[in-house]
Amino acid sequence: MPHGAIPGSSGTVHSLRWFGDPLLHRPAAPAPEFGPGLARLVEDLFATMYARSGVGMAAPQIGADVRVFVHDCPDDEDRRHLGHVVNPRLVAADGPLVRGPEGCLSLPGTEAGTPRFDRAVVEGFDVTGAPLVVEGTGFFARCLQHEIDHLDGVVYTDRLTGLRRRRALRGRRKLPGRSGPAGPALRG
Repeated sequence: MPHGAIPGSSGTVHSLRWFGDPLLHRPAAPAPEFGPGLARLVEDLFATMYARSGVGMAAPQIGADVRVFVHDCPDDEDRRHLGHVVNPRLVAADGPLVRGPEGCLSLPGTEAGTPRFDRAVVEGFDVTGAPLVVEGTGFFARCLQHEIDHLDGVVYTDRLTGLRRRRALRGRRKLPGRSGPAGPALRG
């Protein structure tokens, strides 16, 4: 992504992989190299995320088996956090465990109170291979943990139990290719 470019402006909007797709339920492979192909993937992730009104998106959600995610997410003080991380690692998740509303673009029409830590720190690289550290609190910490989960083959409903899990999984019936129309896109 060229410096100063609007994220996603030169990207292609891709179709989404839906909950149940095997790619969403297995760990993604590390990005093998940095270069134009990776920069294009980041642009495509931003374009697809914005087209679906999301705040985060991981590469497996558009069918790319690689550890990359993008985000354009506010924190609890409405500060905007915009960026991408290649080969990210969650190096810290701490603070109080907070149950807050969470949804997923790959499981549209559902939302559930999901427990997440109030602070998260992610280390990784940008598209040029430069190291970076991203730290977030509140809603942004939730976003970082959600996207790392996607890259680890975990969907937010995997963190739910009992009635919350059953209610959220009912949304599978609304996915394209299943009975009923798809619901509105939610978060990441």
